[in-house]
Amino acid sequence: MLSSLREIARFVMHNARWLGGGFLLTFYSSFGQTFFIGLFGNDIRATFNLSGGAFGGLYMIATISSAVTLLWLGRSLDVMPGWKVIRFTMPALALACLLMALAPNVIILGFALFLLRLFGQGMMTETAFTEIGRWFSANRGRAIALITPGQQLGSTLLPALVIFMTAATGNWRMPWFACAILVLIVGFPMIYLLMRVERTPQSDDIQRAQHRTARDWTRKEVIFDPVLYLLLAGTLAPAYIATVIFFQQGYLIELRGYSPSVFAIAFPITSIMTVFSGILCGFLVDRIGALKLLPFFLAPLAVAAAAVALVTPVWGVYVFMLLLGISNGFTSTLLGALWPEVYGVANLGGIRAIVVAAMVLSTAIGPGLSGLLIDMGIGLATQMLWMSGWCVLASIALTLASGIVRRREILR
Repeated sequence: MLSSLREIARFVMHNARWLGGGFLLTFYSSFGQTFFIGLFGNDIRATFNLSGGAFGGLYMIATISSAVTLLWLGRSLDVMPGWKVIRFTMPALALACLLMALAPNVIILGFALFLLRLFGQGMMTETAFTEIGRWFSANRGRAIALITPGQQLGSTLLPALVIFMTAATGNWRMPWFACAILVLIVGFPMIYLLMRVERTPQSDDIQRAQHRTARDWTRKEVIFDPVLYLLLAGTLAPAYIATVIFFQQGYLIELRGYSPSVFAIAFPITSIMTVFSGILCGFLVDRIGALKLLPFFLAPLAVAAAAVALVTPVWGVYVFMLLLGISNGFTSTLLGALWPEVYGVANLGGIRAIVVAAMVLSTAIGPGLSGLLIDMGIGLATQMLWMSGWCVLASIALTLASGIVRRREILR
């Protein structure tokens, strides 16, 4: 154990520049994540006189638009280094935060949400995992596990800060002004300087990891590969389920009479478990590969979804958030390392753009579809049971996909 900690410490020291840049990218992606935007949901609906369904629909349109745009924009990571992509991504994210603070009407609000989803959740995450996937070979799982906690730090600190600032100023727009300043004045210069120097995997690292990096597929080949859709059947579940819960947290709180701060209090539990499980997953990925872990990573999420459905006391929220943390840790690390094992690294930016766009699309559908089902009389508890069943069926699809990929790599 002690030797492992020393090894991790040496790894961090030798690669602090690149790990730091990736960590900050995932942290600043928080401003475009559903958990953060959802904190303002009730205030936004009240300010713009939107029903729950109308706000969900607006959010869905903005997110779908961002997913479509990401298919084109994500390819920029295949033609230019990440530090050049950052030069337009982070100013655009700062602009999105500023527009949220100033939005005078629903049209500007919708455009701001589009920019938040595209440049926050989309491009910040895409840049982090694409660059780390290219920069590291044998230690790809470990590197991804070490940058993923950036978002967990955001989900731990930001909800409490938003609640405090909103209460202190009496204005939900003020935190968005602070976010714009934080992104442009603090985050942008730091990330740019850290990523300005490219990292090249060492030759011995490449040789050690060569058997876990697939041949380089083109985007066209990937789109027509049936395995992609088997993989998406499972890999989209975590984003969809987490988005539904975070977006509908106000509904769940009112339905079951929970304290309004219950989710804000539970976020640190999720974050701590995400960090620990992510590091464990990174260790396992570097030892046995992402493909061998793939069939099992949805198990905690299946139990978590069932817990939300079946456990009505407030402690059920904490059980869900704990299991969600385990799921998030395995999901972020595993999926960050998976795609080079399936499709290589030459066109990783464009391929990841397809995957991230699909993930963003799933997070767009989630709020609108869940709200529509609630309006139709299908409660959130019933929906969560369906999602638990989805995880079980998807695990079967992932088992099949893993076997196909491993066999075809043996035969190449």
